[in-house]
Formats: sequence, structure tokens, C-alpha cells
Amino acid sequence: MNNKELIQAFYKEFFNDHIVESADKYVAEDYKQHNPGVSQGRAGLKDAFAEKFISNPTFRLEIQRIISEDDMAAVYLKNVDPEGNTLCRVVDIYRIENGRLAEHWDVLQPVK
Repeated sequence: MNNKELIQAFYKEFFNDHIVESADKYVAEDYKQHNPGVSQGRAGLKDAFAEKFISNPTFRLEIQRIISEDDMAAVYLKNVDPEGNTLCRVVDIYRIENGRLAEHWDVLQPVK
């Protein structure tokens, strides 16, 4: 699986199907998180989004573009509501190591 396929599969299963345990397949255990709102490690990611999916069961991300080079990938995406309206624009940046997401940065832009 190449980096783009890894990211597409992760977003589908984890963020859109809300299968929190799918992070075990795609995310390194010692995942480095640079978003201060999410704890470190794969467990921190799973805990944060398990809560988010309960509080917001319609949470969904639509990938618009993936740019990948070597061990880095940038994902431009939109957080959309059930009607397809864009709530927030996001750029996620990942470092990939041994076929897993190893490190993450993000930039968010709410839509007014």
C-alpha cells in the first residue's frame, strides 16, 4: 500500500466509518501528535476521536487532495455536515514510517 492509499483507507475507516480500532492498522503506537488538543500516541488519538464520534455522530471528512513525497504527505480536506455543507477546511500533514502514520501536524480554518 502506498502512502496515498494508506491515508485514504485510514480516513475512510477511522474518520468516516468511525471504526476507532482501525487506527491499530494505520497509526504507529508511538504516534507523535502536534495538535495540542489531542494526546500523544495512538491511544491518545483513539481516545480523542472515540469521544468526538459519540458527541458528533455525523462527523465526516472529505479528502480533496493528497500530496505525497518520500515519507511525508499533506492532505487537504473538508469537514462536512450531513447535507454536504463545509464546516471547516483542514490540512493534515503526516510523516509516514514503516507503512504507518508516525507523526501529525494540522491547520484548521472554520467556514463562517
